Amino acid sequence: MKFGPLPPQDAIGAMAAHSLRAPGLSIRKGETITEDHARLLREAGIAEIVAVRLEAGDVPENEAASLLAQASAGEGVRVEPPFTGRANLFAERPGVLIVEKSAIDRVNMVDEAITFATLARFKPVVAGEMVATVKIITYAIGEGRLAQAIEVARAASGAVRVAPYRLARVGIASTLTPALKPSIVEKTLRILGERLAPTGARVVAETRTPHEAQALAAEIERLAAGEAEIILVFGASAVSDRRDVIPAAIEAVGGEVEHLGMPVDPGNLLLIGRIAGKPVIGAPGCARSPRENGFDWILHRMLAGLPVTRADIMGMGVGGLLMEIVSRPQPRSGEPSGEEPGP
Repeated sequence: MKFGPLPPQDAIGAMAAHSLRAPGLSIRKGETITEDHARLLREAGIAEIVAVRLEAGDVPENEAASLLAQASAGEGVRVEPPFTGRANLFAERPGVLIVEKSAIDRVNMVDEAITFATLARFKPVVAGEMVATVKIITYAIGEGRLAQAIEVARAASGAVRVAPYRLARVGIASTLTPALKPSIVEKTLRILGERLAPTGARVVAETRTPHEAQALAAEIERLAAGEAEIILVFGASAVSDRRDVIPAAIEAVGGEVEHLGMPVDPGNLLLIGRIAGKPVIGAPGCARSPRENGFDWILHRMLAGLPVTRADIMGMGVGGLLMEIVSRPQPRSGEPSGEEPGP
């Protein structure tokens, strides 16, 4: 690809590197220079323009962006027609975005003219949402470099894809104490319904029991034997130890506590486990809030049938400190909030 200043007459057939305006003349960036353009440029006293001329082996920007995007799009992702060197990728269905980070990083390292950006890994997405974009910065790229990037993308077998939601039936167990108002439980269920709505999942069983291990164990066992595919436990009191009420109840009926705690704040006191082959989430207190928290990160992955391991959770620390309102510090800051303390 040749790039540089040329007299208007020599630029005929090349592309304008920048937009140009003169009396009676408007040339868009990337537009091919014609004989009429050259004449009008000379009449306007413009002695030279910056132009681009492709050479053998160059792949035009739109074609290159489209080919790389198509090579990267996996299941549940479509590629829109390219424009100005950009090809956007969109979710075809609701689900969780899967991004092969190492592949995207390697594609971006092939050539500085290639840029590939995506949404965050494991982000919940809806149908029609843009999930990634490929942009070729220059007007063309060498076919060898493009082939190298495409090979990396194809080797990932869908570097960008959407895992559909697979679990649709949710069972809920809430524990109660005299201090917990019934309205709090109702609000929790309403907010959970809003969380589940984009996933297509619904609550098929809901139970409430005193905040005691034996009573909760019986309810968890009943939910596990029913049609629920995933069980969520909202404790009246946060889990503070593996011997606490919720983990003790899970283990009392033959379930397994796979991990307690997560380096995401809000969301530290989350628990994951399994009973009768079904995933169980012991929800942290922040799950009662509609704001994004660590509970969302785990819930959506599990609803998509994606494995969530201890290593997965412990790798969430970087980026796990979620936003707060600076003017109203939360309890983790150790500063007074200016509000009356809650119960």
